Amino acid sequence: MAKLVGLAALFTAGLLLAGGLASVGTADVTTTETLPVTTTLEETTTAPATTVATTVEQTTTRRVVVPAKTGTTSSSNSSSSSTPTWVWVVLGILAAAVIGLLVAVFTRRGGISDEERQRRLEAAVASWTAQGWALENQTPGSAILRRGPEVMVVSIDDKGQVGTRPVANQ
Repeated sequence: MAKLVGLAALFTAGLLLAGGLASVGTADVTTTETLPVTTTLEETTTAPATTVATTVEQTTTRRVVVPAKTGTTSSSNSSSSSTPTWVWVVLGILAAAVIGLLVAVFTRRGGISDEERQRRLEAAVASWTAQGWALENQTPGSAILRRGPEVMVVSIDDKGQVGTRPVANQ
């Protein structure tokens, strides 16, 4: 189950990455310049001999839009891919990881522990004894049940699957 969740998370990350890369476009760059301008005005009057100096400071803001630099120019006759190489590399790595996870999930060879196997056997025996069967003998991997003249063997394999088979009467 954890591998399946990991696979789903990896698939979702790949989709998000692909969607994010597809939506990335070329943006315009806006540059703002601020130019300080200082003007000094001098006035001289002759009546009472005084000189008045007035300084006026004015800031002018000018917006300059600079188009983004494009890498190459192609003619309309040639075919070119707008997808960068690194995107294909990332997608290849993601594809290899997905294939690796699928192989790991579908070729899982590990069995269950001896404690889990014993627990499943006891649960199966309890189910059969509730139906009227009596436990005659039990080993770590199997149990023999009897109901009247019928005899049955209940076993648990390495993968945890319960198996039952009748035993011929003697």
